[in-house]
Amino acid sequence: MRSVAILGTGLIGTSIGLALHGAGWHVVGWDTDPEIGRLALERGGIDELVASERAACEGPHDLVVFAGPPAAAAEFVSRSEMPWLTIDTAGAKATIVAASKLARFVGTHPMAGREVSGPEAATSSLFNGATWVITTDGASEPDMVAAEEVIAAMGARPIRMTAAEHDTAVAAISHLPQMLAASLVGLAADHETAMNLAAGSFRDLTRVAASDSGLWLDVLRANRDDVLDAVVRLQARLDNLAALLAEDDIAQLAVHLEAARDVRRSLAARATAVHIALADRPGELAKVGAALSAANADVRDIQLRHAPYGGGGVLTISVRPGDAATLTDAILAVGLVLA
Repeated sequence: MRSVAILGTGLIGTSIGLALHGAGWHVVGWDTDPEIGRLALERGGIDELVASERAACEGPHDLVVFAGPPAAAAEFVSRSEMPWLTIDTAGAKATIVAASKLARFVGTHPMAGREVSGPEAATSSLFNGATWVITTDGASEPDMVAAEEVIAAMGARPIRMTAAEHDTAVAAISHLPQMLAASLVGLAADHETAMNLAAGSFRDLTRVAASDSGLWLDVLRANRDDVLDAVVRLQARLDNLAALLAEDDIAQLAVHLEAARDVRRSLAARATAVHIALADRPGELAKVGAALSAANADVRDIQLRHAPYGGGGVLTISVRPGDAATLTDAILAVGLVLA
């Protein structure tokens, strides 16, 4: 049986533990917070909870995973001495790979997560279909291949790049959106009426604002230069759009909006949306599950828009275009109503 030590048993660490446990690994875990470690053990994310970082790293292990924030990861790899292949999962990479003194270290970052944290939110399927970055800085080819094999076994898609390339990219697609979401929520919160009207698009755009602020502070500080550069570039784009609107240059404004639309559409597989009106009574979602099972549809996305003050809502299920009619028939057959 292969053995892995996971240092940090929050959402990511426990999800890794669940995935590797399911693949037949023995999982040893440790966390700076004993209660978090205990919860991970109860969830089945680890097989064995140890009392110290040293005990977790004693091994022998096939892999050590440091699943903590960038500052803690950089400190760990700068002082640790062990022969086991070690990876981290932090969201900023340059400072960590530069600090590493480990003989066998590969900096990585799973592009997966949730706005909630902790082992209670962990799931073995968290990484299914997700991109998982492997940074090439200072890593040997055999160690990168070994890391890629483990990552692929968890259902993710490993991709190689340098730490600098990673940090510039995530500043634009992850770190800047976190700051933008916080700003949008703050702007809307200044107007009570606006918050009462907030619907699906606003909720989608600001979902990450519900994330753990402490974790994000660490990530933003670790990637400060790239995030600041991304902020400047966004400000320039907003200033340009504002100028076009002020000048009533609708033609050029349309060019920008249409270009963004085309890029956004290219990110998702083609799908057809089926809208279901859910009543405020028990058993509605059970009916949806029965309909999905009967239709055997290829589901691409699911989104629930709650009514503002309770009382049901609208469930949108996006499926492969050829499956929409079959799902619609199944929805009606179980007594649900289309919205």
